[in-house]
Order: sequence, then structure tokens, then C-alpha cells
Amino acid sequence: MRSCRWSLALVSFALLFVLVLGTSVFGAGESAPIRIGLQAPITGSWAYEGEMARNCVQIVADEINSKGGILGGRKVEIVIGDDQGSPKQSALVAQRMISENVVAVIATYGSSINEPASTIYERQGLLNIAYGSTAVQLTEHGWKYFFRTCFRDDRQGNFFAEFVNDVLEAQNVAIIHDNTTFGKGLAEAARASLEKANKARIVFYDVITPGERDFTPVLSRMNRTNPDVLYFTGYFSEAGLIIRQMRELGSKAIFVGGNAAINDEFIEIAGIDVATGALMTQEPMPTDLKYPESQAFLDEYIRRHGVPPSSPWPVYAADALKVIVAAIEATGSTDSKVLADYIRDEMEGLPGITGPIGFDEVGDRTGAIYMAYEVTADGKFQPYQP
Repeated sequence: MRSCRWSLALVSFALLFVLVLGTSVFGAGESAPIRIGLQAPITGSWAYEGEMARNCVQIVADEINSKGGILGGRKVEIVIGDDQGSPKQSALVAQRMISENVVAVIATYGSSINEPASTIYERQGLLNIAYGSTAVQLTEHGWKYFFRTCFRDDRQGNFFAEFVNDVLEAQNVAIIHDNTTFGKGLAEAARASLEKANKARIVFYDVITPGERDFTPVLSRMNRTNPDVLYFTGYFSEAGLIIRQMRELGSKAIFVGGNAAINDEFIEIAGIDVATGALMTQEPMPTDLKYPESQAFLDEYIRRHGVPPSSPWPVYAADALKVIVAAIEATGSTDSKVLADYIRDEMEGLPGITGPIGFDEVGDRTGAIYMAYEVTADGKFQPYQP
């Protein structure tokens, strides 16, 4: 009898232990932070963009957390993955994000950098929303878990052709790209749009190698075609060198950069004397967004960092976080399939920093808006006035 009572006591204790442990574990799970990844070039040649993206995303995360978090009080925790602007490192970051058990990822700056990561995310069934990856091919893979808050290159190519023909009224156009997924894609989109319009002629089309410092051989060949406009569709780290070297060679062609070519770093590389008057085609700058959400966000960014973001991309990263959080709240789930289905099929008109947000069936954002900007003599960016 004593042995029986002792056995019952042990069983009771064991059950109590399991109940206490279970309550502790499940309680912790219900209150644990919701971890969302941010993949960005925190170091490397594009670190300026990566740092702005981290700043923007943190502002939105802090705002959400200050209002009590999501799903009944769970805080949002941002997990940073530095891909260094490298495709190889991008794949490693994607693998790390999966091992970190994030519920979704704000995907990176640069289409050729994003593609290897998104391939891994797709294979693992992890929701990822790109903020600075505009290549058309990314949504031609038929991926189920890939979206983007930025717009596609083919729409920018159409805008460039209209701008050259109807505003600049150029006759001869040169196009140079850097052979990256983004740069080549935008160059081909611009060329196709110009050829379809059949007004301005493409007199030069060539490629440079990212990371090089001397572009005079390509620019010398370009000069012999006497273009009115050069459209460079690569990144700011090369754009600043290209505009300086083309001026040193005597070219008076209007320099127009695509939406990765011009920011504060471009001006620093080129020098303000050379950068003044440079034009760019891109989504509206943060300071030109007129939505209430835009102004509140910019005020907070300036309060924290002194100046507004000098390119649109980091703000699209902040909007990617807004999309992820809105989907989690609407569905009550952190399952990627549930979130992706909701974003694709039901999300429409979400109030974002960059305007209302919705997506089409392949994950592209609807309602593309582009503008032309000019670098002023005091190093600012203003909408172009003919």
C-alpha cells in the first residue's frame, strides 16, 4: 500500500511538472517576439543604401511595438542579414534567415543580389518581399512567396522613353548598363520602349563592368556617336565616375541615371560641380510623397537622423514591413502560405508610406509612379522642370 501511495505521488508530481513546464513553454511562445528578417547591404559598396533601409525599417518596427505589438501584444523583432551586395553572400544570408526561424523576410537591394536568396526562400516556402529589386524576370519565375513593394523595370523603361521624346526632345540616345540583372533589364526595357516609339534614335548601346574605375574606353567610343542623352542604368558607385569621366572627355550629353544611379553618394563621387544638372528617372523621392503616412514617417526619420533618406528604396523596405505586419494581423497567422495567399488575393489599398499598396497575381505592386529629378547646385534633388 505504501509503495502504491508512493507511486501515485510520483505520478502526480510528474503530471504537475509537465503542466507547469507546458504552461511556461506555451506562454513564452504566445508572448515571444515575432522575428522578421531584413536582408540588406549593410557593408560593401552599397552600404549607404543598406544603412538607410535599416533605419527606415526600425522606425516602423518601433512604431508598431509602441502601440502594443501585434497578435495580442507580441513585439516585432528585426533580424538583420548583411549580404554585402554580393550574390554569394546573399545566398548565405538566406540560409541563415531560415535557420533563425524568421516568419518572413524584407528582401534586399539589387535584383541580381536578391535572386539567389529568393530562390532559396521559395524552395523553403518563406515569404519574402523585395524593396529594391526591380528586374522583370523576378516575377516571371512563377514564385509563390515572392513580392515587391517597388515597381518593375519595364514600367520605368516606358517612362524614360516618354521623357526623352516628349520632354527632352532628344534626337540621339546612348544607353550604357552594367550587365547586372537590374542594369541590363532596365537598359533593355528602355531600348524596347524607344524603338517602339520610333522617335529618338539609339546611337550607342554598350556595357561596363561593375567595380572598375576607368570607363574612358567605353565613353570615348560613345562620344564618337555624338549622343544628346546618355542613360546609365547601373548603380551609383559607377555612375559618379562615369559622369565625371564623360565630362573630362568633353561630352556635353545630358546624363540621365536610372533609379539606382543617383543619391548623395553619387554626388560625393562625381563632385557637386559635375553632378549638378544630372537627371534621373525613378519612383518619387520620400520628400515628394504627399500622403499623411509619408509626412509622419519623414518627420520621425529626420528627428532621428538629421536628414531624409536620399533615395526611395529604404522607404519601400519600411513599406514591406507594413505589408508583412498587416497580413499577420489580418490572418492571425505567421504561416507563409497563409500570408502569401492573403497578400496576393486580398490586400488592396493598404495605406503605405509610399502610397496605397496592392499586388497583382504574380506579386508585382500595382499602380506604378515615376518622376524625373534633377541634381541642384546645392546638392539637393528636385523634380525636373524643363
